[in-house]
Amino acid sequence: MSTPVLAIAGFLGAGKTTLLNHLLRNSRGVRIGALVNDFGAVNIDAMLVAGQVDAMASLSNGCICCAVDASEAAEMLGKLAAVRPALDLIVVEASGVAEPPVLARTIATAEDDRFHYAGLVLVVDAVQPADLGHGVAVADLVVLNKISEAPGVDVAARIRELNPRVPVLPTDFARVDPELLIDPPTARKPQAQLSFDELLHEHHEHHHPEYQSVQFSTADTVNPRHFLQFLQVRPPGLYRAKGFVDFGPNGRYLVQLVGSSLRLQKKRGRGTELVLIGTGMDVAALETGLADCTREPADENAMLGLGKYVV
Repeated sequence: MSTPVLAIAGFLGAGKTTLLNHLLRNSRGVRIGALVNDFGAVNIDAMLVAGQVDAMASLSNGCICCAVDASEAAEMLGKLAAVRPALDLIVVEASGVAEPPVLARTIATAEDDRFHYAGLVLVVDAVQPADLGHGVAVADLVVLNKISEAPGVDVAARIRELNPRVPVLPTDFARVDPELLIDPPTARKPQAQLSFDELLHEHHEHHHPEYQSVQFSTADTVNPRHFLQFLQVRPPGLYRAKGFVDFGPNGRYLVQLVGSSLRLQKKRGRGTELVLIGTGMDVAALETGLADCTREPADENAMLGLGKYVV
């Protein structure tokens, strides 16, 4: 089974390690591995997550997107993917100097059946957003951190100018609900104890930001070509989609979408059942777009465009 690899990028001090630690503390029952990439002779970031992660690899005095090639990245990620018991998720925390487009390409092009690229989360400091530039353009989710410290500063508007479709999640202390990033285990466990830093600020009302979860089901056959077009347009705010899609005579497929990363796996059964997750989504437009995918019968070549996404 292929392990998803989630990349976390952002400038120094934006809150990448805080996000990773929050994910580790609050994803109970989920086994997470981390590739921590600190740019310095002493890997401080690795020290900050050690003891919480189920498996870890680190690269000191270098940057994953420029100090190693795709084959070396594949080797490190492959070792984590081979850990037993198996990991549910591998998180790559890039150094603050990492280029997000190169980071995404490095993971996505590292050919290894043991793992697959599962999107890029860009952490942005709402107080000092720096140069948003090309990082926002390739992000699958933007975590706008320290939002309560930047009243009146509309960084979200600048982000949407650069990438109108990317989901933007305002946070404090990088408190992203883990269920936005990874499916919870079947048996839910109590929340972990808050860290000392979080306890100090507990009198402020910091809650998980809201996100949307939209369910879509139909007994009608979905046209593969129209469905691919729907995903390529990627409705604004859509971050993840998961479930089953029935392409009629072409078969039923398990669909796993994270940002622009799509994977399909043929399964038995009939019927379409999808869950779509994101922020700021137009639910009516989303449902209409999916319903439109069922209105026209598929031709014999309709499945060709989806072929490259089948695993």
